[in-house]
Amino acid sequence: MLSRLVLGRPILSASLVKSALRPISRHEPLIRQFARDSRESVTRARARPTLKERIMAPAGPNAFALGKGALAGGSVIGLGALCYYGLGLSSKANILDNSMLWPEYVKQRIRSTYAYFGGSVILTALSAAAVFRTPQLLNLVSKNGFMSILATVGLMIGSGMVAQSIPYKSGIGTKQLAWATHCAIVGAVVAPLCFLGGPILTRAAWYTAGVVGGLSTVAACAPSDKFLYMGGPLAIGLGFVFASSLASMWLPPTTALGAGIYSLSLYGGLLLFSGFLLYDTQRIVRKAETYPLYAERPFDPVNSAMSIYMDTLNIFIRIATILAGGGGRRK
Repeated sequence: MLSRLVLGRPILSASLVKSALRPISRHEPLIRQFARDSRESVTRARARPTLKERIMAPAGPNAFALGKGALAGGSVIGLGALCYYGLGLSSKANILDNSMLWPEYVKQRIRSTYAYFGGSVILTALSAAAVFRTPQLLNLVSKNGFMSILATVGLMIGSGMVAQSIPYKSGIGTKQLAWATHCAIVGAVVAPLCFLGGPILTRAAWYTAGVVGGLSTVAACAPSDKFLYMGGPLAIGLGFVFASSLASMWLPPTTALGAGIYSLSLYGGLLLFSGFLLYDTQRIVRKAETYPLYAERPFDPVNSAMSIYMDTLNIFIRIATILAGGGGRRK
């Protein structure tokens, strides 16, 4: 019995080994597949870019598509409003209808406002051309350092506040000198735009004239208070555009995040200041109509003109930048 038992152990062990190996061979492909899937998932997890890598990745060819689409939509709305109000389809009274009933002093106020507006544009253009032809001044205003930018912005804002704080008197006085100084400073700040070349700036000037003329016509043909309720949303939008303009100084538009911020500053700013032009145009007319004739301080056409002057200047800068290829257009 013991000999049979000893002789029979290998036979029993072989059968046990076969029975034990049989289920392992059946599940071995599953184990290998699981191991392979685990390795692939780890590889995919490592290959998946992080949030920082995504926003700092190079800007793609469609980085400015959203801004261009918003601008195209705004243009369509503007043309539709021009056709709608220009054809007199609105039943409410507009500025053109009310102008027939204006007394002479209201007409004089509006004429003076737009005369100062035209003078502001001419003084700015002359100042920019003079600074561009002076290498020392051009080198001074072309610096991109933080302190230089802060100084130029502070100088523009400060000169504008001084000009607006002086009471208005007809003729040539302190108010007019402060206004001319402010326009000269603004012209010096925008003088580096002359590097874009005469053809681009000429086209930008014509396009700006068309945009300003079309928006002014919309404001004149629309109901007299149609755009006066846009002050709050425009102020909020100005905060976003200002913040994006500051951020674009440190985030280059070559990255995905930088391109998005730059697009907001460029195309969003163009739409924003177009809205400001509608708002300021109707605000100027409303103030000319309602300002008391015998007030302690007379009606100030200089302060009224400075608002549409800054709107026009911002529109011009952004159109020139887009024409120069700064809006993502490839030459």
